[in-house]
Amino acid sequence: MNRTFVVGVGMTKFEKPGTKEGDYPDWVREAGEKAVADAGIGYNDVEQAFAGYCYGDSTAGQRAVYGLGLTGIPVVNVNNNCSTGSSALYLARQAVKGGLAGCALALGFEKMEPGSLGVKFLDRTNPMDKHVEALIELRPWEEAPPAPQMFGAAGREHMEKYGSKAEHFAWIGWKNHSHSKNNPYAQFQTEYTLDEIKEAREIYAPLTKLQCSPTSDGSAAAIVASERFVEEHDLRDRAVEIIGQAMVTDMESTFDSASSINVVGADMSRVAGAQALDEAEIDISEVDVIELHDCFSANELLTYEALGLAEEGEAHKLVEAEATTYGGDGPVVNPSGGLISKGHPLGATGLAQASELTWQLRGQADARQVEGAKYALQHNIGLGGAAVVTVYGTPS
Repeated sequence: MNRTFVVGVGMTKFEKPGTKEGDYPDWVREAGEKAVADAGIGYNDVEQAFAGYCYGDSTAGQRAVYGLGLTGIPVVNVNNNCSTGSSALYLARQAVKGGLAGCALALGFEKMEPGSLGVKFLDRTNPMDKHVEALIELRPWEEAPPAPQMFGAAGREHMEKYGSKAEHFAWIGWKNHSHSKNNPYAQFQTEYTLDEIKEAREIYAPLTKLQCSPTSDGSAAAIVASERFVEEHDLRDRAVEIIGQAMVTDMESTFDSASSINVVGADMSRVAGAQALDEAEIDISEVDVIELHDCFSANELLTYEALGLAEEGEAHKLVEAEATTYGGDGPVVNPSGGLISKGHPLGATGLAQASELTWQLRGQADARQVEGAKYALQHNIGLGGAAVVTVYGTPS
């Protein structure tokens, strides 16, 4: 199998729906042109493209890339809920790793509506019906938006089983908002006090508004290339290697373990993380920087355990030690501000994570830079479900 490298990344600023100038083809053109320029190649060097989005008509991916060039390459549209961008990256890497392409483009975009996510098709089976049924068996359904209710229920389960408190989840919201003040691409760049995070409007206890990711508009892109392509185009100075990657979908434990934590994908994340680290041949303790799926602060805390950063039931101890921010004993988690503060345009999120980690391993993250970063891990999850974990390393 071929070694695979990210050689170019780019993204737009993420913004509140309805406020961003232009339309999705404009945003994809900006992100794609940045990625191509970052790689130092031409769009005509790209052999395949994988375009991720959740809100849009069929073949929006083709329309999105027309602004980059009409070269006739295959364009595959990808929709995997919140892990759509990472799923596009997964497919691009598969094409290169398997020798089907020397250079592939993964891009993601979203033009969203304000407010909580809702159901678009009411005349057919909802893909989340089994998840909601499993959750209702565990605790009564409340008058709250579905997504924060599902992840908030998982947070409540952790509190009841292991003794974590609302303050632990609030600290994660505070941390990520604090990180994003140094990210010019972030939707929010306001630094809040911990009390402001705690006292914000409650969405579903223990989650307040400032612990929930917003809907967002924007785009991001990454170019994946083979080692041969890297050498032929003299790209070694900018190449970051994908040394491990895995995608895992729902398992029996998602629905049969009587656990809200598993309903929202903890077991998927656990298996995907283990598989990706196994391929990378490193341990989680060697990872310096992580971008993980903090759609809600509860999910960041739960993912600490799923990825092996903490033992089961002990993630809140990492919070108490302030281990996952700059100056802490653990890897810096979500230096970009994460989904909570950077924003969450579903199709673009995974590729924004990839962009951030590429900049980190190149030493190009400016005020967000994690000094000496050698290994990075990306975690992106979509309910319904798909967890994608990607491990990056500086090439040897």
